[in-house]
Amino acid sequence: MKKLCAILLTFVLALSIFAACDNSEGPAGTTINVYNWGQYISDGTDGYVDVNAAFTEATGIEVNYMTFDSNESLYTKLKAGGSTYDVIIPSDYMVARLIAEGMLEPLDFSNIPNYGYVDDAYKNTAYDPNNLYSVPYTWGSVGIIYNTKYVDEVTSWNALWDEKYSGKILMFDNPRDAFAIAEFLNGDDVNSEDEAVLNAAAERLMAQKPFVQSYVMDQIYAKMEREEAWIAPYYAGDYLQMVQENENLAFAFPEEGFNIFIDAMCIPKDCQNKAAAEAYINFLCSPEISGQNLEYLGYSTPISAAKEYMDPEVAENEIAYPDAETLERGRSFLSLNASATQLMDSLWLEVKTTGSGSLLPAIIITVVILGVAAFFILRASAAKKRRARRGKA
Repeated sequence: MKKLCAILLTFVLALSIFAACDNSEGPAGTTINVYNWGQYISDGTDGYVDVNAAFTEATGIEVNYMTFDSNESLYTKLKAGGSTYDVIIPSDYMVARLIAEGMLEPLDFSNIPNYGYVDDAYKNTAYDPNNLYSVPYTWGSVGIIYNTKYVDEVTSWNALWDEKYSGKILMFDNPRDAFAIAEFLNGDDVNSEDEAVLNAAAERLMAQKPFVQSYVMDQIYAKMEREEAWIAPYYAGDYLQMVQENENLAFAFPEEGFNIFIDAMCIPKDCQNKAAAEAYINFLCSPEISGQNLEYLGYSTPISAAKEYMDPEVAENEIAYPDAETLERGRSFLSLNASATQLMDSLWLEVKTTGSGSLLPAIIITVVILGVAAFFILRASAAKKRRARRGKA
């Protein structure tokens, strides 16, 4: 009944949102392209609101919804061009990078009145200090997900380097998260641009590689739920979805520290439907929608009023909303300069590809064998021809 009431309230609010839009902009009847993380919006599953369908029902604006699996893949897609998006949802440090490179449109907050519901703690952030380009969508943290059937209680990132879990360890398939884990273990700043710090993190990741089953993003769901893997670093919100499928899973905030992030809604420079995009951002900021959406996702809302529309058990969950003492260990990512980013990307590629070079000896041996075989075949053929010529003589 609570979900039904919230959905009904959502439609009423959405209609009022649309009525407030300047119809001269003509957003109704258009289609917006939304680019978001995979499995990162309530889609009508398990009786929760289908956010995109509700938005279309209320406004007439269709949503073409596409997904990415890392900030880096989002950046690459935007930088390469050829695709047009109206709303994107990158993480804090990537928002800063996109702002610095002139890749975002300033927002017209007169079209986003629900921004007023966003808590002050998520405004005037380091990544968008003047609140010009972004609106918070969710916040969350990174920790370790592990299966209590096979893994001892986890308190440290060191568990991801434990040889006894070899072949059952998963690791992030993106450089920023992976390097941060190594930097936490090394006691270094996760926002360091120092070459020595980045090299030390790469060395630690290289030492982990023999124990890693695979580097993953969204693939983690199936692997952890089916117990194909036993331990992995990932986002707390996703853990809260996974544990519903496998009750043996647990979550730990490592003692060395962990990443706290904000994912924010932005409009890229090549946006084709800015007013409609702003209407969509406004819709996601309504307390009813944010509450229903994030209750389903398991991620944390930056809108305190949204908790009124959540199950109290979800709104008070200690994984989604850690206590102050735990949060003190959290660190946010800042955008790194170009040289540090390039070095990290280069080192990450080296980490992931090291070991493929072990094929070289086999290739050399194969070439030598084929060369020797070819030599004897040609030698035998030449001898045969000489005998044939002698026979004719």
